[in-house]
Amino acid sequence: MTACPSTEEKLQQVCKAFRIQGSLQSFEEIKIGNVNKTYRVNFLHEDGKRKSYMVQSVNTYVFKNPIQVMNNIDLVTEYIHAKAPKKRVLHFHHTADRKTYLMDDNGFWRLFNYIPSSTYNTTENMDIIRNAGEAFGEFQMLLSDFDASSLSETIPNFHNTPKRYEQLIADAQADPKGRLARVRQEYDWLMSVQEEACRLACLYQQGQLPLRVTHNDTKINNVLFDPETNAALVVIDLDTVMPGLVGHDFGDAIRFAANFVEEDSPECQHAGINLDVFRMFTQGFLKHTAHSLTEMEIATLPLSCFALTVELAVRFLDDYLLGDPYFKINYPEHNLIRTRCQVALAKDMLEKMPQMEQIVRECMDHC
Repeated sequence: MTACPSTEEKLQQVCKAFRIQGSLQSFEEIKIGNVNKTYRVNFLHEDGKRKSYMVQSVNTYVFKNPIQVMNNIDLVTEYIHAKAPKKRVLHFHHTADRKTYLMDDNGFWRLFNYIPSSTYNTTENMDIIRNAGEAFGEFQMLLSDFDASSLSETIPNFHNTPKRYEQLIADAQADPKGRLARVRQEYDWLMSVQEEACRLACLYQQGQLPLRVTHNDTKINNVLFDPETNAALVVIDLDTVMPGLVGHDFGDAIRFAANFVEEDSPECQHAGINLDVFRMFTQGFLKHTAHSLTEMEIATLPLSCFALTVELAVRFLDDYLLGDPYFKINYPEHNLIRTRCQVALAKDMLEKMPQMEQIVRECMDHC
């Protein structure tokens, strides 16, 4: 039996497969992200120049068909590069047989250029919030005329809110772990807002919202920023790029960035939407998208925040009822705490919906 290579040996093999010349000087694992394993590798080239690259081992449990994932990324990044040659976009290296991935006994690998930058999980700097909105808005704008149907749905029904509700109802009826009684209050509230939470999906089914290319993981830490100016450099983590609604990206970004507390804060009574953050992100987002979105898309941006927050609450509660098989937990009630925090945020969004709608109108007036 062949022994598994060490991490350094494996990284050497991967870099060689992607035709990186020179000698590997050092490497470090990048801990940001919960799905893939990521390493920064530092090379000394024959001309004496030092250069760094990012090597990733893709989680094939989460992404069942990683070749489809890479095909989506290829199509989108090449389209952006052709449309806006001066715009920075992630560049994935190719193997000798022109593939952007390496699949072997040790996993599914890829390599792309390292970009010196800063990242933020959370921030109170409103310039960074606005710049993040600009980055995701520009991503949408550059792909506004891309045929979204040409992309694979790498995670089926990812933002299909009605399907998420169907699953929750079925699992609540089965109640395999006997947990429903202790979450009856949360379950009943989620059921009471089902129609409103599913309205975005219904509008799409009725043909009132178009299918777009969506990022589907629009957390602020998926934007790289210039360390000196805080200008957004590039949107990263394109694994979940697939067809979707513009509200999926906008709503999830607000859900994550504009909450007063972390999404798993035990102090759920303090959860709520920070309208200052909402305004700044919206300003940035609409700067690039105002003239490429439809009137219905713009009008439903506030609704999308509520819909995406409720959808995640449904997923957290469903996982809790099943015994926590999907989301990584740090303690037994973690998914329940997550549920309560999202429910509290969604309730606050519902109360502030008129203010959110007014902010969108004001931002549009300045576009």
